[in-house]
Amino acid sequence: MTDHAVESIVYAIPMRTRFRGITVREGMLIRGPLGWGEFCPFTEYDDREAAGWLATALEQVTVGWPAPVRERIPINCTVPAVDPERAHAIVAESGCSTAKVKIADHPDSLAEDLARVEAVRAALGPGGAVRVDANAVWDVDTAVRHITRIDKAAGGLEYVEQPCRTIEELAAVRRRVEVRIAADESIRRAEDPLRVAVAGAADIAVLKCTPLGGVRRALRVAEAAGLPCVVSSALETSVGLAAQLALAGALPTLDFACGLGTLSLLTGDLVTDSLRQVDGYLPVPRTPPQPDPALAEQYRQQDPERTAWWHHRLERAMRLIETSPESA
Repeated sequence: MTDHAVESIVYAIPMRTRFRGITVREGMLIRGPLGWGEFCPFTEYDDREAAGWLATALEQVTVGWPAPVRERIPINCTVPAVDPERAHAIVAESGCSTAKVKIADHPDSLAEDLARVEAVRAALGPGGAVRVDANAVWDVDTAVRHITRIDKAAGGLEYVEQPCRTIEELAAVRRRVEVRIAADESIRRAEDPLRVAVAGAADIAVLKCTPLGGVRRALRVAEAAGLPCVVSSALETSVGLAAQLALAGALPTLDFACGLGTLSLLTGDLVTDSLRQVDGYLPVPRTPPQPDPALAEQYRQQDPERTAWWHHRLERAMRLIETSPESA
């Protein structure tokens, strides 16, 4: 597939709540022989990282996914950095027994984080699982202090995701706390994902097939890491989320709920039959969902400069893929 032959749609969908620093989710849908895929790397990612996202879309539209070993995936609800009342409502309305809570949204967020996880625990009850995501913003000492307090406020954490940036820092935190540590950025940005396991840096690997370059590539990373896996979304529409569900469906074992209920963070979707959870589960699709023309038009990017920016980004990522050794 060369860029000039790719049919595409550039979209912009507002978020319900500011999440990951953004209020509008932007990206592209691209069409291939097997249907539609999604190319939506976050704007701060460089072209090398963006090429992995494009590889995932190309896998989806040209060769498809491996056969699943399960038909549905347990998922967590996602709680953004909102006030305790809103956090409680999100969990209570979700139907999920696991909640992933965003924390460390700003340097002085600890009091807010404690109140948020307390509200989430109250909504889940004692049998639910609370996990938190710090997005790699703490140093080791801060992580240890905050994890200890947040674990107590939560009535026990299932795990803390990426409390620090480096593999060495994760390993140091893991030695000093009793809460499980999950690696996210350290898995998808490491040249050798096996380092995470060898360094004793994590108990759980968080996989996102979108930045890793596809379902098959992510399955190889999971095998190399040798850790229990959680599949998490990259804030895609249903078109891209389908690939994450395909990965979760193809993993040999799946011991934890996955972070794939993120469509609730968007005000809309590009398909009519959205991949929204029922009773805490999502189905594993066999083929990519098709965008609805009316929804694609409703959420089409209206800014010509942003549309051009995405097309140029697609061209650059395509060139990187076409010149990479793996494509030879």
